[in-house]
Order: sequence, then C-alpha cells, then structure tokens
Amino acid sequence: MNSSIAVKALIVNDKQELLLIRRRDNDVHKPGTWEIAGGRLDAGEDPFLGMIREAKEETNLDIEVKEPLGVHHFTRDDGQVITMIVFLCGAVSGEVKLSEEHTDFEWLNVDDAYSKIVSDFKKEIDVYRKYFS
Repeated sequence: MNSSIAVKALIVNDKQELLLIRRRDNDVHKPGTWEIAGGRLDAGEDPFLGMIREAKEETNLDIEVKEPLGVHHFTRDDGQVITMIVFLCGAVSGEVKLSEEHTDFEWLNVDDAYSKIVSDFKKEIDVYRKYFS
C-alpha cells in the first residue's frame, strides 16, 4: 500500500481573505477544482517546515504556520492512502505566482471561499469562522 503524509494551508491575508488556487483541468486528482495550497511531506520532514516549503513551491508566498485546523485520512481514486493535516497560515510576504500544478488563484472573503472551494475543506473553513474570524 502506498501511503503518504500531506499538508494543506488555509492561507489568510491581512484583509482576512482566504487564498484559493485552481487545479489544472488535466490533474489526475480532482481536476479543475478550487482548493488550498499544499502537498506531500518528504520522509521524516517536520510538518510545519513542510507546510512552509509547499506553500512557497505552489504560491511563492512566505507564510507563518499558526494552528492545525483538521486532519483528513482517505484513499484516492488511484489507490494512494493519504493522511493530511490542514493548517491555518498567515501570508507574511510575497506575490502569488503559481506553480505549474495550478492555473488560477483568488483571494476571497470567507463566504465566497466557502461557496467556491472543493467540499473537502469546508470543515476547516467552518473551524476558521468559529474560532479565528
């Protein structure tokens, strides 16, 4: 069984807007959906440092990792087993420049982000609304 640990960042800017990024239309997993930045950790990698690395790779932003918001455990359609930690993060500096994995981005208020994001991360937006916004 192929198993991985992944991290995702609910990135908030100083206007309390959330960053959503859109997967490529030809992506193997959930093509064309709006999601949040992140990816797999390297073997033995610290999740906080891995979150900073992944956010930089996918968005070019420097972030501050603040709080874990949730954990997901699932099997992808291709059989990969993923344990994913979703963190609340603050945008510290940088201008968004997407990696080749994504085609578009938007900074949205909480309600608009909730309406647009793939359903997998709505739980974390609920937690953000309740405790942090």
